[in-house]
Amino acid sequence: LASVFARLSHENNLAHRTREIDRERLIVRRGQPFSITVQCSDSLPPKHQLELVLHLGKRDEVVVKVQKQRGVGDSWWFSQQEAQGEILLTLQSPADAVIGQYRLVVLLMSPDGRIVETVDEVSFHVLFNPWCKDDVVYLPDERLLQEYIMNEDGVIFMDTWDYIKSIPWSYGQFEDFVMDICFEVLDNSKEALHNSKMDIESRSDPIYVSRMVTAMVNANGDRGVLIGRWRAPYLDGVAPNRWTGSVPILRQWSKSGIRAVKYGQCWVFAGVACTVLRCLGIPTRLITNFCSAHDVDGNLSLDFVVDFESREEKTDSKWNFHCWVESWMRRDDLPKGNDGWQVLDPTPQELSDGEFCCGPCPVAAIKEGNLGVKYDAPFVFAEVNADIVYWNVLPDGQRQQISTDQRNVGRNISTKSVYGDFREDITLLYKYPEGSVEEREVYKKAKRRATLQPNESVEPAQLSLSIKHPNPVFGTDFDVIVEVKNEGGDDANVHLTVHAMAVTYNSLHQGECQRQMNNVTVSAQNAHKEVLRFRYDDYAKCVSDHHLIRVKALAEAQGNSLPIMAVADIPLSLPELHIQVLGKAFVWEQLTASISFTNPLPVPLTGGVFTLEGAGLLSDTHIYVDGVISPGQKVSVKIAFTPMRTGVRKLLVDFDSDRLKDVKGVISVVVRKKYRNTLPVLSGRF
Repeated sequence: LASVFARLSHENNLAHRTREIDRERLIVRRGQPFSITVQCSDSLPPKHQLELVLHLGKRDEVVVKVQKQRGVGDSWWFSQQEAQGEILLTLQSPADAVIGQYRLVVLLMSPDGRIVETVDEVSFHVLFNPWCKDDVVYLPDERLLQEYIMNEDGVIFMDTWDYIKSIPWSYGQFEDFVMDICFEVLDNSKEALHNSKMDIESRSDPIYVSRMVTAMVNANGDRGVLIGRWRAPYLDGVAPNRWTGSVPILRQWSKSGIRAVKYGQCWVFAGVACTVLRCLGIPTRLITNFCSAHDVDGNLSLDFVVDFESREEKTDSKWNFHCWVESWMRRDDLPKGNDGWQVLDPTPQELSDGEFCCGPCPVAAIKEGNLGVKYDAPFVFAEVNADIVYWNVLPDGQRQQISTDQRNVGRNISTKSVYGDFREDITLLYKYPEGSVEEREVYKKAKRRATLQPNESVEPAQLSLSIKHPNPVFGTDFDVIVEVKNEGGDDANVHLTVHAMAVTYNSLHQGECQRQMNNVTVSAQNAHKEVLRFRYDDYAKCVSDHHLIRVKALAEAQGNSLPIMAVADIPLSLPELHIQVLGKAFVWEQLTASISFTNPLPVPLTGGVFTLEGAGLLSDTHIYVDGVISPGQKVSVKIAFTPMRTGVRKLLVDFDSDRLKDVKGVISVVVRKKYRNTLPVLSGRF
């Protein structure tokens, strides 16, 4: 034998839908045949045979002998054809093969069983195969596979349930060396470091692999990728809002010698997890849950004390939004009915079996309230279906329950549509319609503790409280109206407290913007309106990078009636960047993009920087703006880059400065091959 060649990589990778990852190295999907060639100096000696052995692990911890004939589906096997000094070997992996890098050893065996010659120079990677019906990640819809495996560009939804905005995200799962980094992530898990052989053997199971990914995307307690931080300063790292894609994060982690990257928040953790899982071959999508509950004590409700002095939610909290991912797989470890989408949450919140990971948890189990299934079902159920219970502290220190909100948690659960960059609402996959009989039955089935039902409260409330606000732009002044309505037959003397504070999206308090207390008389069948003026000069001092103001109002009427509470979150919208691509885009030909931005604030900006990236277009690039950007001033920059891959690509741009951050823009770029025109040009009128 002269040598073994995986020179059919181009054909194999095309057939296995891995050509986007690499055109030179052999990368295949399990449960699907692939071919390599053995070059011979002479034809095989009579009665000599080839044997194939596969090795996995840095120290060959796992060895697999390849059978010479078709097995029963749970083993590797191969066939061979000899022609013109070459032997074509066709290998077939089982649909539950271990994913990872394999080293192939070809042995020439004599008739009496001696090894005559050994060739050991081919390695290849095996990934999960959602196109294979016997693989547990099989997904039979090609449109879904094009989105949840092949699409490198995404959209993440955020802000508030009633003012949803989106940002672009570059997953870049097929960018150079990303696959290698994904396996490096698995290799550095606690399980891999503790028992490499057991870890490798477990990598046939997407339940195990996906759980390792959620543990390793965050750096809590292991060698993970990202450190979370939920409030400024971020001086020793990158502010979470600055990231526009996963690839720079993964590359930085790997190049720095697996040192955790600073900093991430939920959508960044979810974006990186989506990249890793798609790259490994598990269909995955990013989910946003609005009004997401973080139930610390596990009682399936959020308990809030009406306390205007509290600086921070130290126990239960409600996040304006929270991002996780869902991966598609069969759950043979669970009773029937739990296949399909599984919740996986890489954001470090609560421990699961001693580790900061969450899932996979079947979405179907959450909808039906089956909280006994693996993994972390009670925590996920609370995120989308907890009740909010408000408590009042009486003078003797006792708590008095004043109201229960059964409809606020888990709203507009969203993901990117497979048909484009718009929002698909998937709330009904997680829960029955709010207030329906089925939803309340699931509520009881989940063994929630008894809560105050609306028709069991003391007497019907005579007062109602609401907060009305515009959708203001960051940098402008605006008004918020707090309205107390009296629907009773008598006038009401009301003590009204209004408190406005800057908060992060996950309810950390950043500072007080305004506080107001009034004693008002609300006439019978009438309303009182309190107008609060918010000026940029005041709220800019405390508002966080999330540009979010929370207004709480408490109305306490004289007499025996209970206090009433209203809460509103006001997102401050940001301007958009304007991006133009000049000319048509062809692969390996230089292209120029023009980016412009106008300062919308009444104050100057300094430290301006544009960050650009795009899968198949360019790696993350920074353009710094010198000097001061005055109010109303327009800044324009140009950048030349060379597209590396064909197809519809997205160029993502982020602008940050000292006073204004997280300004995003995106443009689609169609990159074509350039063909020489050999056809005659026709002209005429039609």
